[in-house]
Amino acid sequence: MSATVIDGKALAAEVRSRIGTEVAALREEHGIQPGLAAVIVGEDPASQVYVGMKHRASETAGMRSEQHVLPADTSQEALEALVAQLNADDAVDGILVQLPLPDHLDPRPVQELIDPAKDVDALNPYTAGRLAVGDPTFLSCTPYGVLEILEHAGVDTAGADIVVVGRSNLVGRPLSVMLTLKGRDATVTLAHSRTRDLGEVCRRADVLVAAVGRIGLITADMVRPGATVIDVGTNRAADGSLVGDVVFDEVAEVAGAITPVPGGVGPMTVTMLLQNTLEAARERRGLPRR
Repeated sequence: MSATVIDGKALAAEVRSRIGTEVAALREEHGIQPGLAAVIVGEDPASQVYVGMKHRASETAGMRSEQHVLPADTSQEALEALVAQLNADDAVDGILVQLPLPDHLDPRPVQELIDPAKDVDALNPYTAGRLAVGDPTFLSCTPYGVLEILEHAGVDTAGADIVVVGRSNLVGRPLSVMLTLKGRDATVTLAHSRTRDLGEVCRRADVLVAAVGRIGLITADMVRPGATVIDVGTNRAADGSLVGDVVFDEVAEVAGAITPVPGGVGPMTVTMLLQNTLEAARERRGLPRR
């Protein structure tokens, strides 16, 4: 294996320690304890695990964390009423409605209802629009984590050719915009399932980000030697193990640096949710972001 393996768990621990220090200072200096409210509807096992991780991480960082677990048959009206209640609760700085929702619920009006000042998951169209015009409020947590990983790894994105494979509203689209903002200054290609000769497009990349959710999508022949490969994919293999979109062992022989799955981008997603909640707590009370 020639590639440097980027340890997302270690970076997440470092960033969370810094967040915990800042939360403690916020409480001591201003009497403010940032609060995160998570809403989960139904009993999806993956969602329950993920919300539990967020709950534990919030409390470890010194934040106030509350979970609202609703039955699977909750109505659209009841869900939206809870979001409105959380919007009005001054002790809540960030609101997260865990996806996916049961099929009978429409996530779009729920996301639109979340107060943009508390939209720490960055799914309100207003938040996305601010990012699109280059004046972001909160950054989507997984793309935000990718940016932190690139910075930590010493990857200079200015002028770099970056290919993002995957055009979801959760990862691919917002990440492609973030990378082009001033200060990042990358040249970005947003590729997807309809991209012609995907392998050729990927081989142009100084940085290749795989965010599709398809096992084995990125193989060694699709990677430029020495490129940085960021695997955002999270998939369950036939044996139950967690794997990414990248064929890790073979790509690691070609890439210069690579993130593993698990232990790469995943830990940073929760971490940047905490960062967004901390920033929301400051901004809602007229305190500057740090």
